[in-house]
Amino acid sequence: MRERNAAILEKAKLYENEFIKSISKDEKPSFHLCAPIGWINDPNGFSTFNDEYHLFYQYYPYDTIWGPMHWGHSKTKDFIKWEQLPVALAPDEDYDMEGCFSGSAIEDDGKHIIMYTGVLDKTNEEGKRILRQTQCIAIGDGINYEKLDCNPVITNEMLPEGSSLEDFRDPKIWKDGNEFYTVVASRSKDGSGQILMYKSRDLRNWEYVTIVDKSENKIGRMWECPDFFKLDENYILVISPQEVKADKNGFHNGNNTAYIIGKYDKNNNNFTREKYSVIDYGLDFYAPQTFEAKDGRRIMVGWMHSWENRIVPHDFKWCGMMTIPRELTIKDGFLIQNPIREIENYYKNTVEYNDLSIEKEISLEGINGRAIDITLDIDASKSEEFQIKVAKNEEYETLISYNPRKSIVTFDRSYSGKYGDTLHRRDISVKENDGKIKLRLIIDKYSVEIFINDGEHVMTSTFYTPLNATDITFSSQGLTLANIKKHDIIV
Repeated sequence: MRERNAAILEKAKLYENEFIKSISKDEKPSFHLCAPIGWINDPNGFSTFNDEYHLFYQYYPYDTIWGPMHWGHSKTKDFIKWEQLPVALAPDEDYDMEGCFSGSAIEDDGKHIIMYTGVLDKTNEEGKRILRQTQCIAIGDGINYEKLDCNPVITNEMLPEGSSLEDFRDPKIWKDGNEFYTVVASRSKDGSGQILMYKSRDLRNWEYVTIVDKSENKIGRMWECPDFFKLDENYILVISPQEVKADKNGFHNGNNTAYIIGKYDKNNNNFTREKYSVIDYGLDFYAPQTFEAKDGRRIMVGWMHSWENRIVPHDFKWCGMMTIPRELTIKDGFLIQNPIREIENYYKNTVEYNDLSIEKEISLEGINGRAIDITLDIDASKSEEFQIKVAKNEEYETLISYNPRKSIVTFDRSYSGKYGDTLHRRDISVKENDGKIKLRLIIDKYSVEIFINDGEHVMTSTFYTPLNATDITFSSQGLTLANIKKHDIIV
């Protein structure tokens, strides 16, 4: 049995190693982690180990669509340059035969500890299908990982009464003192999401602690991919709600991401919710995960894709990217996100324009390309609308616009070159400021992450326009004053 199981993982490693070579480096993003081959989704195991940063991800190397989940693996020293490592986990045990689903990792006592969801799907002797999700542990050295012989360590018998046996996944592990803790996504007896907490002293024996928070069918239904951490004096619960109905607070239909800020009483295991909000307002952002870096920064990364809107070209041999890692802070009770500061080490060919008066559509010498960091300070108080077009040529363009009258920022990829009738446009309402706004765009070949007003809001979206579309233009309906600074990102 053990030899058969080892063969499943070895097959994935050999396949990955052989076929990665079939994809040119030029076809992939310059500084965002993406699928080495095949498909990736949720980021997993974002952690420090041996003074390097590791990121795992849900992975199916054999096709560019979702399949039985493995764990892919990469590492970095600066969050910009990523080194590909061998596949870490494969679905090769009875308890994870249908997939090694999402989870997390920590470093402890010189070991790299992975906690993940194992999925069992089988038919019993009576012909009844049995689908179960349980929590499992694997321990490794940064390259090779061995699953515990006592897996699964958290089973369905440890769920609150009435909870779903089939929706119980995505453990996020941390250590506090001598005890390990984890929060796990679950579906309660009313059919909506709840986040459960467990604790252990030895990783093998776990006990149920509490329900941290629950949806009660008010913030979507099932909550996926929880994260729970302290930031300044606040505790933050990150969730990825499914089955959401759009509302005027920024939630859109379908899968969303949200954060809940509150207070946590450790002695009584009680989390008190104070407010909640959307994390990212773009078309392609899901399942974020955070960790605390060596210098104390809380850093988050998300999956830069959408379950509902697949726009990756059919001839690509890879599918799925991660966002640029983001530094998280709290300001006035809200979560602030900004690109990892290490990106500044890769700035080249800086171009700056100050006190520009923009009315008709213009291009600016030195401002173009598909791997750039560009910041715009805009005063559009005398304008009806200000527009930026990126990834542009005579045939294609992707549009970012600001309407100062309605205080709305819009992303629109309708003319980016995708033939399918998928969702192409999304709006976000920003605070009124007499027509003034600051926009920072991180563009990397097939994506743009828009950081608004120093990270108060973020919109993340992808577009797969041919790479020869590199022009950038600016235009205004009425007069807009602007300061613009651009850096090429050369990795």
